[in-house]
Order: sequence, then structure tokens, then C-alpha cells
Amino acid sequence: MLLGEPGRGKNILSPARLAFGCRARQREKPGRLVTGSLDLRQRIFAAVTIGVLVLCGSGAGALAQSLSDGKPHAGVAAARTMPVQGIDVSYWQGDIDWAKAKAAGVRFAFIKATEGGDHLDPKFLENWQNAKNAGIVRGAYHFIYWCRPAEEQALWFMLNVPADPDALPPVLDVEWNSASKTCPHHVSREVALAKIKTMLDAMQAHTGKQPIIYTDPVFYRDVLEGEFTDYHYWLRSVAAAPEAKYSGRSWAFWQFTTTGKVPGVAGRVDRNSFNGTEADWQRVLQWLEARR
Repeated sequence: MLLGEPGRGKNILSPARLAFGCRARQREKPGRLVTGSLDLRQRIFAAVTIGVLVLCGSGAGALAQSLSDGKPHAGVAAARTMPVQGIDVSYWQGDIDWAKAKAAGVRFAFIKATEGGDHLDPKFLENWQNAKNAGIVRGAYHFIYWCRPAEEQALWFMLNVPADPDALPPVLDVEWNSASKTCPHHVSREVALAKIKTMLDAMQAHTGKQPIIYTDPVFYRDVLEGEFTDYHYWLRSVAAAPEAKYSGRSWAFWQFTTTGKVPGVAGRVDRNSFNGTEADWQRVLQWLEARR
């Protein structure tokens, strides 16, 4: 099931498929490709294979080094080596040099758009357009506010977020917000699930893409465990692999640090990785391209 596609089935982005082509090709024996008498096809194959090995051994490593972490945690080391890296941002990041972020290796971005039924992130439209201009695939997210009717929040999202055909599926950010000055309390699991369902349906109707659900371990345990199994998930886990915090849950994106350091972004920024190979990511891009 590709990102944004409705329906049932095993997530093609399962953790078992994380082996990137670089690691797989390093187990081959490239020396055999350049010995003896080679016909034209063998020479082409040898050149391509050697080129991939050079890219994996040098260029890819150099690119990864430009994306770093102010407080790296050993428990999420695997996320930093995954081939497709991204960030999530809001107005807190200020002015972003998206071209510089792209050059550093940022491939995708989730951009805060709306919260509740009356808040539009002041930087959303600027970030939305500038990320696209830089060639970074982006998606918009809505932060749910538990003290406002879901119907009002859905309308607010639809009024403010363009239904761009080349955008990633929209994201519904669901978590408790105990620090809120106006709505710190928790609602019941039943009420939360009903609000989430209303929002997901409206976001899909607006964009034509099945939304992604973002959550953290506490909210997942309290509300989401065993629910919305047909949806792709973007999971927060900053001290361990998602499998350790979300047992049995497949996932598409992993938010692995809130202290990322990315060229083009002043200060700290959340970093994320895509759960798949380069080929999987290309399939996503091709799917988005076909929707233009």
C-alpha cells in the first residue's frame, strides 16, 4: 500500500525492508566484474556497479555527515543511516533556507499548517511554497485540539491547506497537550477516537489521499493501540527504535530526534527518516508525479 492509498494490506514499508542498496551491493564481489574478457553489456554493468559502490562509500557518507544531532542518542543510531532523511518544521524554526537544506540531504518535510479551529501557523504558506521551490517533497500537518469540535477543525484545515496533487498525504498530529493553557485535560478514549475519525475522513476528502497519523508513545498506549490499522503512521521515538515503543505497529516515518542540526535551519529541528529503500521512495515520488 503506497502512501496515501486507502485499503487494507501489509505495509510495504515494513522494518524488515530497511536494507539499502548500498549495504546489499557491498556484499557483492565487484572484482569479478572487471576481469577477463567483457562484452559491452558486462562493461556497462561493471561501470554502473562501481559507480554505485563509489556513491555509497563516499558521496552518501559525506552527505549524511552534513545532517547531525545536537544530542545524539545511541538508541536511534539506525535512523541516522537510513537513506531517505527529512525534517518537520513550524514557525519556531524561523526563516529556512530550503535550498541549503535540500543540498544537505533533506528529501522531505512535514510542515505545520493548522491547529484547532482558528490557528494558522504564521510560516506555513511561506514554508509550503519555498520547500516546493527547492525541490523538497512536503506534506502539511494539523495539530488536533481536544476542546474544539472536530468538524470545525476539519473545516479550518480545508480552508487553509492547498490540495496540491504533488504533496505528501496530510498528517493528523494526535497527542495529549498537558502544557496547553486552554485545554490541558484529556478526553475519553471514545471521544478521542471519534474526533480522529472525523478529521481523517475530512482530510482525505479534501486532498484525495489517505492521511498519515503522527503520534507519541503515551497517546498511542492510551488511545491508538489496535486502532486505525489501515493507516500509515509517523511515529515519535527519540531513544529507541519504534518497534520497542509501538509493538506490532508498522510505520512509514520515524521522528527520531528533536535536537537535529540541519544546514539552512537556525537552531534545533526535528529530524525524521523514511521507512524504506531508495527504490521505495522513488515509487512514492512516481505516485505523486502521476497525480499532477
